[in-house]
Order: sequence, then structure tokens, then C-alpha cells
Amino acid sequence: MKNPVHFAFILVLLVNLNLQAQSPTQTVRGTVVDKISQSSLPGASVVIMNSNPLVGTTTDPDGNFKLERIPVGTHTLRVSFIGYKDITIPNVTVNSGKEVVLTLSIEEDITQLNEIVVRPDLEKNKPINEMATVSTRTFSVEETRKFAAAVNDPARAAVSFAGVVSTDDGNNSISIRGNSPTGLLWRMEGVDIPNPNHFADVASSGGGISILSTQLLSNSDFSTGAFAAEYGNALAGVFDLNLRKGNNEKREYTVQAGFLGLDVAAEGPFSKNYRGSYLINYRYSTLSVLSNLGLNVGDAVTNFQDLSYNIYLPTKKLGNFSLFGFGGLSDQNQNAKKDSTLWEEDYQRYDYTYFSNTGVTGLKHTITLNLNTFLQTTVLFSGHNYGDQEDRLDNNYNPQFNYKSAYTTKRITLASVINNKLNAKNNLRSGVYLKQYAYNLTDRYLDKETNQIEEPLNSTSHARTLQAFSQWSYRPIEKLTLNSGVHLLFLNDNKTFSVEPRISAQYNVSEKQSISMGYGLHSQMQSIGVYQAQIQQENGILTQPNLNLGFNKAHHFVLAFDRSLTKYLRVKAETYYQQLFNVAVENDITSPVSSLVVEDGYATVAMVNEGVGKNYGVELTIEQFLHNNLYFLFSGSLYNSQYKALDDVWRNTKFNGNHALSFTAGKDYPLKKNRTFGLNLRTIYTGGFWTTPIDYEKSVEFGETRYVESLAFTEQLPDYFRMDLKLSLKRNRPHATTTLALDIQNVTNQKNLGGQYYDAQSGKTEKWYMLPLLPILSYRIEF
Repeated sequence: MKNPVHFAFILVLLVNLNLQAQSPTQTVRGTVVDKISQSSLPGASVVIMNSNPLVGTTTDPDGNFKLERIPVGTHTLRVSFIGYKDITIPNVTVNSGKEVVLTLSIEEDITQLNEIVVRPDLEKNKPINEMATVSTRTFSVEETRKFAAAVNDPARAAVSFAGVVSTDDGNNSISIRGNSPTGLLWRMEGVDIPNPNHFADVASSGGGISILSTQLLSNSDFSTGAFAAEYGNALAGVFDLNLRKGNNEKREYTVQAGFLGLDVAAEGPFSKNYRGSYLINYRYSTLSVLSNLGLNVGDAVTNFQDLSYNIYLPTKKLGNFSLFGFGGLSDQNQNAKKDSTLWEEDYQRYDYTYFSNTGVTGLKHTITLNLNTFLQTTVLFSGHNYGDQEDRLDNNYNPQFNYKSAYTTKRITLASVINNKLNAKNNLRSGVYLKQYAYNLTDRYLDKETNQIEEPLNSTSHARTLQAFSQWSYRPIEKLTLNSGVHLLFLNDNKTFSVEPRISAQYNVSEKQSISMGYGLHSQMQSIGVYQAQIQQENGILTQPNLNLGFNKAHHFVLAFDRSLTKYLRVKAETYYQQLFNVAVENDITSPVSSLVVEDGYATVAMVNEGVGKNYGVELTIEQFLHNNLYFLFSGSLYNSQYKALDDVWRNTKFNGNHALSFTAGKDYPLKKNRTFGLNLRTIYTGGFWTTPIDYEKSVEFGETRYVESLAFTEQLPDYFRMDLKLSLKRNRPHATTTLALDIQNVTNQKNLGGQYYDAQSGKTEKWYMLPLLPILSYRIEF
């Protein structure tokens, strides 16, 4: 009886060893489409470069292709089609755990030759939006995963780009070219969305961590100035996010566990005979895990969870539908200990509750009207619910009210965009966005000077906006591309509107270098709560002085030079000037308050559109795309950012560090048994932000931090330095890919000064520092 058992055991062992000995492979498939019209291209050739024997195929009548049994690793694809420019797609990473599904867009050749020979074009340095000529780059999901300290977050990854600095490394808020973070616009699938971050303050653009999972994201665009005409209601930058579709042929799963929680994703087809697919990701986290490891993440209990999805529903004749969205819940709670001997600092005697919940769901419909025209229509519902309350324990441990805020904002967006490819030289894109806001805003606080409870916000109302655009792309010759357009922004409630011309041009001096320039007039409405601020007059009557505020506006000018030194190495230099005007500032000739230096929240003071500002600088980028398992990105900028309020004094903005340098690099080391060791690092060195001196006497009098407002932003913090390190070990098994990663943020434990505050408990002015050393361990499996 033992022999059969031994035989079965040996057989299983041999089979297992044989499977491990096999070199893992995977399928690479996708669709080839016209870049402008999005029409599928049957008969296009898709080959894997440097394969021996050559591996390739042609697209079927629907433009689809499939390459099977491709060895794991990094490959380069080349796509060609008669009448179109050949393109080369480098660094396509093939893992055994998941199929690679691509949508490859190629551009028609304007020479209209029957046969063409065009130098392969590396698409990595081109934006996805062909009408975004200047100050725009593509960022990939691979970058957000590889970059040290990016933790799968697009905003954290963007800190590696020229002109972008973090405003507080404890969250992902960014300043672009000296602008406030509030000037950043987030878009998804061509529609504006609310701030997609956990622990987001009201009217902000950042937060503690992104709600969006990289499981859903596809390659996307990031713009830092002179935006294309389709982008509006933004002054600083644009994240234009694209979602990928789930695998419609095979069910696949991803599970990741680590110090930041548990992340689970599933995707696959609805049936074998239907091209539709689903893609769903759920994440739950509690930062108490880090506290239990002895890391200082504060005394509060912090939790967050999110769900994101993209469900693709194609039809045969009625076009394609997509149901997409995300939802995020985050909260933080702190209960003061009722023992005054434990109160070393004043904050320890406060009870504090906070929550920030965001939800978005959209239904998108796309339909090809003819070979050269497609229409995209989206209805999107979104909402943000925010609240926080703080009570201070007196000496008898009784809670005393300090402040309470509760903000609920809901929005319905209807968007429709039509794209018409007139011919190989001309493309026209036009669209309209209608938005309906509904909001309930309340804000109450204890005024320490009068010892009275003030209520600067108590409003339940609605607002409507209309945005429309039209833009034209014209290529008179192969080397020259001209883009022009106009954007309209209209706020129905106070009849404020802005008509904004945009124009840009790019000239390819040679195959290796190009120059480009762009101009745009841009505007941004004030945050909803600013319009609704109520001010109590001396006679006790409440007024709302900000109802008729106009938009903040800016002229953007950009000049750029781009040169490819080798096939994988490029240098880019940009210089820019931004003239800001019509800026909302406090209606007080002694006040330095300007909306240009507000990072979040609602300014509930009387304001007028009489402020100005200016941002100018020069940026340099040296970038090697992944080649021989090595990539690096150096970016540097010298800049100046100033503003003037009604006090008629030119001041530094808070974000005017004057210089910023970053170096991001990584190297993959192939090991035996299909293992790869990854080493990634990032070093950041920037000028310090500007702060306002503390008024010590008033701070003592009122028991809280008070500032010398007449000296706003006159003191500069020390320069900021930080180094991050990420180590990873990836293994491709026959049917699964596993990755163990350790991301060490601020690996040298550098103490970067964040500012100062007055502590009523000690009666002293104290310093606070940004993020200390923070290790984040994770394990990921794809199968």
C-alpha cells in the first residue's frame, strides 16, 4: 500500500518541479484605433521588437489583436498601418499574473502616401490629449507604482515633475509653479470630479491619501500651465485621469496587504460571448497598525476605506456604455484623557471628531457617428460630506465648545463632447458641461475676543454653472502643429462669465528636437462657501457681501524646447510667466488676505476682485525612460511667486520656495527563478515656504495662536530636504505574480520644519516638523 502513495507523491513533486522550471508566459492583446476619431483600424500590424523568431500579428475587422505565450519581462511593441505613422511603445511590462490589455492610438500621416517610412516615435514623452501642446506630460500607472514614496498616488508621484512641490509631506497637496493647491482641477473620463482624496479638507485639492486605486487607472495626463481649451475653472494644473477596462476574456484578481491596509481587486467578463467587463477594487485601512508598531502617527484613531469601479457595457448598434465611480470614507477621532498630569501640550486636552466622505458615480456613453466622428456623453453624480468638531476640556474635565463645521455639497454634471476629424490635417473638438450644485453649509466657532459664538456660514442653497469649449487642431505641414480654441465659464447665480482664448504651436525642428509655445486666459470661480459668507454689521444685521464676486483670472505664457539625446534620453526646458488679476482679496486696505494663499476652507470675510499676482520661472527636465532596466528623472526649477492684496504690498506667496530640485531613479535587477529585485529612490530639495510671525502677546491673551498679519509671509522656513527609498522583490510564477515591497519615506529621518504655533499648556511657542521616517511594507499577489 505504501508504494502507490510514494508513487503519487513523487508524481506530484515532479509535476510541481516541472511547472516551476517552465518559463512563465502571458498574453498581450488590445485594440488599435485612430488617435483622433477613435475608430478601430483593421489590418494594422503589431509586432514585438527584437523577438526571435519575430512575434507579430495583424488586427481583426474590429481592430483587435492578440499575441499569446509572450515571455514575462519588458518588451517593446511596434504598430504600423498604411497611411499612418508607425509608433513604438517601449517598456510594456508583461507579468505572469495578469494579461496585458492595451489600447494603441496611431496618428494619420498628412502626406497621404500609399507607403510611408516614418521614424518610430516613442510615445512616452507625448501627452494623451493631442491638443495639449505645452506644459503637459503623460504619467503612467507604472510610475505611480515604481516611484519611491508615491504609494500608488498620482499626486505624490507628480512631486518628481518640474514645477511641482509638496505643500505638506504628510498629505498629497501640491503647489504647481507657486500657485495655491486650490487651483488644481481633477478630471476623470473627461468630466470634472471633486477632490478624490481621503482626509480632504473642504475646498481643497489634496488629502492624506488618494481614494483612487491604481488598479483602475490607465495612463493619464498632467498639465501645469496654458491648458488646452477643454479644461476650465482652474488656474494651477489639471489631472486628467483615464480608467482602464477590466479584462473581458479572463477573470483576474489582485490582493495587497500591508501597513496601509488590505486592498482587493477583481475583474473579468460577464460571459464568454459578450465583450463587456467589470473592474472593482475595495480597500480598508486603519493607521492604528502603524501606531502599534511604535510609529508616531498622532494620538487620534484614524480609519479609511474606499470602493472604486469601472463597468464596461458595449452594444452592437447603440454605442458603448460605462458605469464608473468611486466612494471614500475617512474619519479621525481623539478623546482627551481626563487626567491633567498627562497634558504635556494643549492639544491633548481636546476632544476632536472629523470625517470626510466623498462619492462619485458616472454613466458614460460613446458612439461612433461615422468613421471620422464620435460623440461622448456623460452624466455624473457626486457628493462630499465633511464635518469636524472640537471641544476643550476645562480644569474640571467638562467639554467647552470651540468650533463645529458641517458641509454637504452635491453636484450633478451633464457633459457632451463631439470630436470630428475633418481630414488628416484638421481636427475639431467641441463640448459643453452643465453643473447643478446643491449645498448645506454651517460653520460655528467661539470668538475668543468677544467670548461669543459666531456663525459665519449657515446656508442651504444651490448654484449652476455652464462651461463650453471648442478647439481646432491644424497641421499645415508635417513639422508644424497649431492648436487654437476658446473656453466659456458662466456662473448663473451672479451672471459672472469669462471668455477665454487659448492658442499653442509646436514646430519639430528635426527628428530629435522641437520648440513649442502656448498662451491661455484661465479663470476659476471662488469656492461655494466664499459666496455664502455672512457678516454681521454693527447694527446686528447679517449681510452676504460676496454674492457677486467674480472669477480669479490669469494669463499663462509658456515657451518650451525639447530635445531627444538618444532614443531613450531627452532634455526639456520650459519658461513661463503667469499674470494673475481680478483676484479675490479681503475688502480691507490693511489686510494681506488673498485667495491666492488659501490652501483649503472657506474665507468668510468680505472680499473684492481687486488683487493681483505673478508667477514666473524656468524649468529643466532630464529624463531617461526605462532602458536596460534603468530609469531616472531629474527635474529642477527656479521660480518666483508673489501677490498683492488691498494693502498694496507685494508679498511672497506661502509657496514661493524660489527653487526646487528632485531626482527620481530606479533599477531592476533580474535574478534567478523569474525573480526581479527593484531599487528605487527619490531625493527632493526645495526652498522653504514662507510664514507669518506669531504675535506672542495676543496668543497669550487669547490662549491660541495669533499672527502679526501686517507681516504676512515675511519669514522663510529652512530649505526642505528628503530622501525616500523603495525596495521590492517581484516573482513571476506560472500563473501568478507576487511582489514584496518596502517603501521607506524620509529614510534619513530628516527633521523638516513645518512651522510654529503657540501652546497654551506650556505658554511657549513650539515648532512642528513634517513627516519623520515612515516604513510602509506591502505584499501583493496578482493571479
